[in-house]
Amino acid sequence: MARFKGRMKSTFYSLIPLDLEALKKRLEAWDCSFHAVEAPLDLLPDPEHSTVVLCTRSFLKDPEIARGVLARFNPLQIKVIYVGEFSDWEEAGLLDYAVSATLPADWTGDQLYVALRSALNSLERGHTLAILENKLYQFNDDFEKINNIGKALTAEHDLDKLLRLMLEQSLALTEADAGSIFLVEEDDQGQPMLRFKITHTFSIDQGYEEFTMPLTKKSIAGYVAATGEPLLLENVYELDPEKEYSFNQSYDKQTGYRTISMLVVPMIDHKGRIIGVIQLINRKTDPRAVMQTPEDFDRFVIPFRENHKDFIMAIAGEAAVALENSQLYDSIEALLEGLVEASVTAIESRDPTTSGHSFRVAAMTVRLAEKVDHAREGSWAPQRFSTEDLREIRYASLLHDFGKVGVREEVLVKAKKLYEWQFISIQQRFFWLRRDTEARFAEKKLALVRSRGEAALADFGRIDSELQAELERLDAWYELVCRSNEPSVLEQNASEQLKELHGHSFVDHGGTSRPLIDEEELAILSIPRGTLTPDDRKDIESHVTHTFEFLRRIPWTKELARVPEIAAAHHEKLDGKGYPLGLPPEQIPVGSRMMTIADIYDALTASDRPYKKAVPHQKALDILGFEVKDGKVDAELVEIFQTTKVWDVLKEPLR
Repeated sequence: MARFKGRMKSTFYSLIPLDLEALKKRLEAWDCSFHAVEAPLDLLPDPEHSTVVLCTRSFLKDPEIARGVLARFNPLQIKVIYVGEFSDWEEAGLLDYAVSATLPADWTGDQLYVALRSALNSLERGHTLAILENKLYQFNDDFEKINNIGKALTAEHDLDKLLRLMLEQSLALTEADAGSIFLVEEDDQGQPMLRFKITHTFSIDQGYEEFTMPLTKKSIAGYVAATGEPLLLENVYELDPEKEYSFNQSYDKQTGYRTISMLVVPMIDHKGRIIGVIQLINRKTDPRAVMQTPEDFDRFVIPFRENHKDFIMAIAGEAAVALENSQLYDSIEALLEGLVEASVTAIESRDPTTSGHSFRVAAMTVRLAEKVDHAREGSWAPQRFSTEDLREIRYASLLHDFGKVGVREEVLVKAKKLYEWQFISIQQRFFWLRRDTEARFAEKKLALVRSRGEAALADFGRIDSELQAELERLDAWYELVCRSNEPSVLEQNASEQLKELHGHSFVDHGGTSRPLIDEEELAILSIPRGTLTPDDRKDIESHVTHTFEFLRRIPWTKELARVPEIAAAHHEKLDGKGYPLGLPPEQIPVGSRMMTIADIYDALTASDRPYKKAVPHQKALDILGFEVKDGKVDAELVEIFQTTKVWDVLKEPLR
């Protein structure tokens, strides 16, 4: 019988003894070659035709070898006639390679002929349609996988996590044993270089360090990065010596690993720039296989497929966009970080006496939040803070005094009760009164001399004594003013003495009678503690409102949306008597509660305040304890602050 025109070429392999010539004569209509082989490894290494395999249970003795043999074929290009139970095939994990027919142990030649003809006929008639259907199904499946990978990549902004995810997905999609990612960068001279950024190998647990190398065509990764040409290499030890690139064997020699097949593709962004390279190594017949010996590599490693190149190019394109977005995101974060720190520095430059306060408060607040996050007991045990939460708390803490930019500078830097111009005015009065007193007593002497002559000299001693007493009284009053002007607690009876001083008048150079200190100055000098008048305090307290108004105008991201709210509530107290809003405790954000504790501690212990001495560490903790007893701050948060020694974070470099 003549061969049918247009029949596709097929191959039949028998792993059991068989009269192939007799079978061949019965199948003359098919363009089919017949071969007997003794072991699975003798199968065609590079299948080009549709294939039928006849095998028994011995073929499944080592499922890994069987899987390796069948993995060389597209599942639609191979049919298996199995002598045994179909369940054996299922147990061996080979369902991807469908059994065309099963024969009983006592099969006959006619049964084999019918099974083989059916298998060939199935390949013949269903080949084109099946391939198209499979390609469509495979395309949809692969498209869905790549689409999901793309979504995962674009959702990740952390560069290291993004690269790790990128490599993991590429390894999984190609069943590769190892892989690396290189990024294209520039050195200090602006020359392109490759940075070995991340790597992973399933078969060995080998640590690695980042390194850079010149971007040239001499290395495989460098060639791909320089040309944008993907490379699919079956065996890197058998490269054409005429190629510009070569394989560096140092890693294999150092670790005992054996690199064989390799797929290397460029990462190209939407502007056509090559920003990196994905390098995949040793596709395996069994993704779970761990290779440690030369025999393992011979047994499991197979070449990458052509469609793998397309898949990884697609992923690399998605990855390049995601990487570019990540780098842009990092740049924006760095810009925001720089603006925040520059703003804090600018604000604190208006009040050098509080320099570093915002950075210290931020460091302690974030450390307290981290300790709360790890708490396993108490009412705060369920509280958890994500990385974004901690960043939000940090920015709020750094900017909690941002509103001081709207407070008068003379109030911000007020180290004494009286403003400098007020104190100078009083000082000038004392100077005038002193000179006036000296002049009056000099005139008294002159009047006596005029009336009594030299006899008046006898009274000069008495007049000098009276003058000295008067000057000493003025000096005492001046010292009282100086002492009362200090921010420390007002001396006992000082208020009465200041009132007496207020009642003393003098005649100025214009002939007007004026009090030595006026009503406003009396009120200021009588402040019992600190330097601020009620108006000054309102001005200072307004910084919180200014903080909120300024910060709410910034278009914060969703993750940082509560920065204004947290920053503006750091002076609210749990007893509802805080400012600016007197919020009840349930409305005070936990970030603000923690910041309040850090703010109080730093204000007490800071050594850079000219209007007060630094409070010793233990006394500062005692004062926090008093705040707890008064119901102003959270008792459990203060307890965590103390037991975990949050203040130790100040021993670390601050930023």
